Amino acid sequence: METVSTNQAFGGIQGVYRHASRETGTEMTFSVFVPPHAPGAKLPVVWYLSGLTCTHANVTEKGEFRRACAELGLIFVAPDTSPRGEGVADDPDGAWDFGLGAGFYVDATQAPYAAHYRMWSYVTQELPALIADQFPADMDRQSIMGHSMGGHGALTVGLTYPERYRAVSAFAPIVAPGQVPWGEKALGGYLGEDRAAWRKHDAVALIEDGARIDALLVDQGAGDSFLEGQLRPELLRAACDAAGIDLTLHLRDGYDHSYYFISSFMDDHLRWHAARLG
Repeated sequence: METVSTNQAFGGIQGVYRHASRETGTEMTFSVFVPPHAPGAKLPVVWYLSGLTCTHANVTEKGEFRRACAELGLIFVAPDTSPRGEGVADDPDGAWDFGLGAGFYVDATQAPYAAHYRMWSYVTQELPALIADQFPADMDRQSIMGHSMGGHGALTVGLTYPERYRAVSAFAPIVAPGQVPWGEKALGGYLGEDRAAWRKHDAVALIEDGARIDALLVDQGAGDSFLEGQLRPELLRAACDAAGIDLTLHLRDGYDHSYYFISSFMDDHLRWHAARLG
């Protein structure tokens, strides 16, 4: 693991790191904030999965999470959203909603993406092992959150591994990618045309198929231009109601899809996570 940069903030250390990933076959960059803590202490870990076109840097620079993490004693980990580098396939038309920056947190099965696009295994297996080895992380106390495409990732990862993540939340998540254009393009491109294979990467479908978690927290901007066409939180509400999952869904008047929205409610989410992480 190579240290790209470190900066002191709120008594802790904000670092950016790079390593050679066995899953993606590329170099991957991620950020970690470690709050101030007593020597030898092990701290709970909050994972943050970012959205379309983003890298680790968007939330690191704009998320305004460090003050709360320092107060609450939370390690905050932000991976990249897709593999990058020479030989990594991109959208054939250069579109922003597929390929580089749009890994959708799946392990691709379709050529040419299967060679590098293994973000599911990267964020659920490889990077957690590295965090456990290199940072003062208590891996028995993990939670996960994300935004947009990363909200989709957080929901699907959390529903798949409910014994691992004590809390799951999302900002403006793509809750049913199998029913919206962004998701249909991504899941079809990475996983092929068999829609049955998509269901394990679709939060609404996972719940319909029996996945359960005690509670979910979702914040959504009412002024989000993607609300009706791509995000559709009402589908998650219906699925959770039918399954008996305690969903707290806030529709925030006047807020859009940006980090102005995310940073406004980041403290609320981190406190919700901290209460469940112990």
